[in-house]
Amino acid sequence: MKKVAILIPCYNEEVTIAKVISDFKKELPEADIYVYNNNSTDNTLQIAYENGAIVKNEYRQGKGNVVRSMFRDVEADIYVLVDGDDTYPAKMVHQLIKPILLNTADMVVGDRISNGTYKKQNKRLFHDFGNGIVKNTINKLFKCNLKDVMSGYRAFSKAFVKNVPILSKGFEVETEITLHALDKGFIIKEIPIEYKNRPSRSVSKLNTFSDGYKVIKTIIKMLKDYKPLKFFIYIAIIFFIFGLVIGIPVIYEYALTRYISKVPSAVLSTGLMIFSVIIAQCGVILDTVVKDDKEKYELELNKYVNLEKIAEKVKEEKDM
Repeated sequence: MKKVAILIPCYNEEVTIAKVISDFKKELPEADIYVYNNNSTDNTLQIAYENGAIVKNEYRQGKGNVVRSMFRDVEADIYVLVDGDDTYPAKMVHQLIKPILLNTADMVVGDRISNGTYKKQNKRLFHDFGNGIVKNTINKLFKCNLKDVMSGYRAFSKAFVKNVPILSKGFEVETEITLHALDKGFIIKEIPIEYKNRPSRSVSKLNTFSDGYKVIKTIIKMLKDYKPLKFFIYIAIIFFIFGLVIGIPVIYEYALTRYISKVPSAVLSTGLMIFSVIIAQCGVILDTVVKDDKEKYELELNKYVNLEKIAEKVKEEKDM
């Protein structure tokens, strides 16, 4: 029997948390349900206790901080991460954990986009637009075809959960997890689900403008961290073009008169060209560092998997 943990990060979800706990108990009565309370000012904590969840507190504000603590603290074979706002169907949990049970996926994502339910239910156009930009950027960078990179409903294997570094503090954690899975070669599967909007008395914690800034920041960060060669080469090309545009009149003048009167332009053009070469070199160096980091991660992951196999074998021998 595989031990399943349902992980529910919560901040002021008193309207919906009881139903979410009840729905998952009904679908997976053998699972442990963890509610991590993130400084709620309403009755979320008390309601979660009353409905039989294992309740813990995370005092560092932000979903990323909560997920980091969940992954670090909870021990299980299969992990299901779901929001506490009752927007995701508990009945789909069986389909999400099945690929993990069969060892055909390391992360299974509840895809809200493919069947159009997210677009139908979500009335915030800028959020949909921002999600699309991030998704398309990731698909181009990693040559994949993911449909939903920001879904809050996911299932994970233990090997993935215990070997994913989470650095983000807020709602960008789903994007960070997806990028890690793609970069390190983990298998991702997407299962279409029906998404529903929050109940009328439940309030979203997202903000269009601050989250829009985070989307732009996420795109820049993912380029720099995961594809540094492309990122710095693009910047180098921009400086090279500016240097060329400024320098062409200087070169043309020198070719005709053997004299340079536009000395400031010549100096600026030379500086831009040198700067573009330095930036390109930074990209080459950082690309080598990223490759080295992937190799080290793979070796550490192999060690973890081997240790888990040994522990499982010892456990089986004790049971016999």
